[in-house]
Amino acid sequence: MAETLTTTMGATDDVQLAPPSKVGDRIFKWLAMVMGLSVGALIVIVGFTLWRGASMSVHHFGTGFLTGSKWDPVQEVFGALPFIYGTLVSSLVALVIAVPLSIATAVFLTELAPPRVRQPLVSVIEMLSAVPSVVFGLWGIFVLISWLRVHLFPWLQKLFGFLPLFQGPNYGVSMLAAGIIIAIMILPIITSVSREILRSVPDLQREAAYGLGATRWEVTRIAVLSYAKRGLFGAVVLGLGRALGETMAVTMLIGNRPEISTSLLAPGYTLASVIANEFSEATTDLYLSALFEIALVLLGVTILTNILAQLLIASTAGPKTSRAIQ
Repeated sequence: MAETLTTTMGATDDVQLAPPSKVGDRIFKWLAMVMGLSVGALIVIVGFTLWRGASMSVHHFGTGFLTGSKWDPVQEVFGALPFIYGTLVSSLVALVIAVPLSIATAVFLTELAPPRVRQPLVSVIEMLSAVPSVVFGLWGIFVLISWLRVHLFPWLQKLFGFLPLFQGPNYGVSMLAAGIIIAIMILPIITSVSREILRSVPDLQREAAYGLGATRWEVTRIAVLSYAKRGLFGAVVLGLGRALGETMAVTMLIGNRPEISTSLLAPGYTLASVIANEFSEATTDLYLSALFEIALVLLGVTILTNILAQLLIASTAGPKTSRAIQ
């Protein structure tokens, strides 16, 4: 019996187990790498295509394209400054409106809302982000514009008419109307990202503040918002990236006038709107190239704002936040 066992163990020692195959791991690694690099390659391809299409305009106008304010397709004189101005102003108005509402909503959902209220409200916010842009545009034309022209704009002119921001004729369609509709559209993304950032704040922060005798408001202001302020700023920049590229709803409400006006009640134009409106009407090569250059400027601004947002969010302490956003 012992001799048989010794013989069996010796035979087992002589047999060398084959190492596990790593072919599957290698295939998975390279496949994942290709998929990841394809995203960056797609952005490079889009940028190269826009640059090639805009090359004629770049060589013809130079930096004057970005500083010129005249847009005349008949005489083939193109300047993008009114569109850049309209894009920045409408986006800034949207941030002024949406950021306080979004952060306040995120604070309520994270710190104050009971569970029976939190989940339904989160579902409503998620559904709001799924509404198509053109639907917001139609609602803005038939409901929002009429209300603004009859109620809000006259009230603003009555109280703040001494400011250049609220002077001039009341058309309804305006940069302020476009800013309001953009604010509604970026509110869900800022709220969702801000909520994840606030959830990543360690509970130790809150417990320490409560232990020192702080009230709920003081805990929220000092222990939570101060800790997450960099991440919240990143959420705002993400919303800004969405606001800069918004097209259909803005095109339907901003008035589409290539002029620079200090009044928010005046019509304006944005980079995305001019592309949507005039791309099919571009009959000459220089006209088409100018629209390509506008698209290139818009792509560059959007990429820069999103990169800035990702860097700011990644700098927060909680890795949970980065995973949730990604």
